[in-house]
Amino acid sequence: TSGGGTTAAASTRCHTSELRASVGRNDPGAGQENFPVVLTNTSGRTCTVRGFPGAAFVNASGGQLGPNPGRESGSSTTVTLKPGQSAWAGLTFSNPGVSGAKTAKPAALLITPPDERDHLKVTWTGGEVPVSGNSSAVFLTVFSPGTAP
Repeated sequence: TSGGGTTAAASTRCHTSELRASVGRNDPGAGQENFPVVLTNTSGRTCTVRGFPGAAFVNASGGQLGPNPGRESGSSTTVTLKPGQSAWAGLTFSNPGVSGAKTAKPAALLITPPDERDHLKVTWTGGEVPVSGNSSAVFLTVFSPGTAP
């Protein structure tokens, strides 16, 4: 459409400015740390997310800690978010105490919604994360509806 209104059938992707990011409670298991990364639609319209978020751990000065997270295999589906609804993606890494990876304690996690360039900043309260060495990989899953598994 050209600047006019939108219709219910013309649902479009969510933009960074229409979302709030949060990180849910760790659900550890078998030497793994598992955090849900949640995006909530704060706009007054229905929008969609599809695929993977971008993410980066940063220190208090904004410098990135460790490499960008990898992507777990999985089929992307479009998640439709009505105002107030959420989608989550899993953020997973081996427990550094078990893996022996070098660690850092991030100040924040930067989360970039799919197909967006601007990020949302969430204070990181999940403790140390692996940043280099053996078993230092951090992975993200595709978005699913809701706030956690």
